[in-house]
Amino acid sequence: MNIRIKEHEEWKTVFDEYGVEGCFEMYDNNKEIAHYYNKERCATRFTPASTFKILNSLVGLETGVANNEQFVIKWDSVQRWNENWNQDLTMAQAFKYSAVPYYQQLARLIGAEKMRYYIDTIKYGNMMTSGAIDSFWLNDTLQVSADEQVGFLKRLYFAELPGFSERSQRIVQHMMLQEEKPQYRLFYKTGWGKVPGKPDVIWIVGFVESIHQLKNVETQKIDNIPHPHFFAMNFSTTDSTQDWGKIRMDILNKLLATQDLSFQ
Repeated sequence: MNIRIKEHEEWKTVFDEYGVEGCFEMYDNNKEIAHYYNKERCATRFTPASTFKILNSLVGLETGVANNEQFVIKWDSVQRWNENWNQDLTMAQAFKYSAVPYYQQLARLIGAEKMRYYIDTIKYGNMMTSGAIDSFWLNDTLQVSADEQVGFLKRLYFAELPGFSERSQRIVQHMMLQEEKPQYRLFYKTGWGKVPGKPDVIWIVGFVESIHQLKNVETQKIDNIPHPHFFAMNFSTTDSTQDWGKIRMDILNKLLATQDLSFQ
């Protein structure tokens, strides 16, 4: 495979607009081009925070702890800041609401040995899972880079993650679907890492699938050809006064717009 690399220094202005240091990587699968801004940071590992829910879901499904995305974990009756978390949740709901307590309990049900096995099998980030089974992806023990996230998502899209069935990968792909229009489908998961003594790390990782219509030279019929782009973006901040949830989507849309992939 002949992967070409294009660095985009002009993307710095998008991060500068919000006063953050960040990076963005996007892989155009059909053209085999990797687009980068801040390539050094793209190779730097950070806590995955809630982007780990992608892998946590896969392991829960593959081990049979969760039979499908409708697997319910009962609310523990602890009132938390996010009202969406204060109820019984299915996996699909917990993924949508990024419910940390649900996925902490899912990890406990999976257990450390099985969790470690699957993380090692796909070689996710630094593969560190020591300490408490319900917090290693939140407390900076497990770390992953934007570049590794893109590779992980590409294998997920093509159902090529070793150790996982096509079914488990298909279910998680479906849970990642956030926006669907005639021209495209947008899949992603966000994350917000809060590690004491360090700047917050804010993530959004996923892929966008557009459909290109091309004439088949043999049949002369028009074929619909999926065209996926895989992306990972993160930035750091110490400012707690901004709506970073909204801002990360604004940044993503501005970056995608440079490749004619704006979904505003």
